[in-house]
Amino acid sequence: MAVKGVIVAAGYGSRFLPVTRCVPKEMLPIVDRPAIDWIVSEYIDAGIEDILVITSRRKKILEDWFDRQPELEVAMADSPAKLDKLVPPKARVQFIRQAEMKGTGHALLLARTFAGSDPVVVAYPDDLFTHGNCAADLIAAYERTGACVMSAVELPGQDVSRYGVLEPVERSDGAIGVRRIAEKPAVGTEPSSLVSLGRYLYIPEVFDLLAEGLAEHATGEFFPTDAINVLGAQGRVVAAVVDAQRWDTGQPFEYLQTVVELALEHPEIGEDFRRWLKSRAARLQ
Repeated sequence: MAVKGVIVAAGYGSRFLPVTRCVPKEMLPIVDRPAIDWIVSEYIDAGIEDILVITSRRKKILEDWFDRQPELEVAMADSPAKLDKLVPPKARVQFIRQAEMKGTGHALLLARTFAGSDPVVVAYPDDLFTHGNCAADLIAAYERTGACVMSAVELPGQDVSRYGVLEPVERSDGAIGVRRIAEKPAVGTEPSSLVSLGRYLYIPEVFDLLAEGLAEHATGEFFPTDAINVLGAQGRVVAAVVDAQRWDTGQPFEYLQTVVELALEHPEIGEDFRRWLKSRAARLQ
């Protein structure tokens, strides 16, 4: 049974207006790579070969990213280093559009046929991971348990009211069971300090629950939380505490922090950027 990858990239990106009026948020550069490429590389390194990107209108450029660029290849023929950077990701990639913005649960249902009888790792472009492979951690936990897997981190002593907070439960196999997710609980009502991050592995059964939930949903955006909680009550959800470094790029300030931090690690410009940053910081004092 192969694990497939899904990237939910249909949102408006309204926090980044006006640039996202024309440029999808998923294509905003993290130094010299678009945000979506970091997720695709993570998937490929985890052994995922089939990827579905859920998009929306105005995002045709995402499809172009995964295609060859013959004109550029000709223009860069004398520069092997630049030619290497033109090679598209080595994965089988499909696209489907979310015609109506009805929430992430509605978007995930569009992946039902793609998933078939296989589990899928789901990523949202606001969450990038480095210094480890989050998708690989989720797959390893699934192979041990056969359950849905939530990527998670412990934040003891911190305010977790802006997160999805997991209610853990003991399992006989030693994994961290998840009874439910409490979305953005009020301070003092959180079930633990274990919070969900932006990677999920869903077993195929989640799609039946999503379809049932959407059929009963009245108005507003539809989210997958209830479906996860149904599986959690059945003992079919676990948490994988990941060691990889997570970068939140969902807000302009956090996005800029991510760019700066990863620019400092860049093999070609990192040292020059570090020197400039020190000089610039000195002028602020």
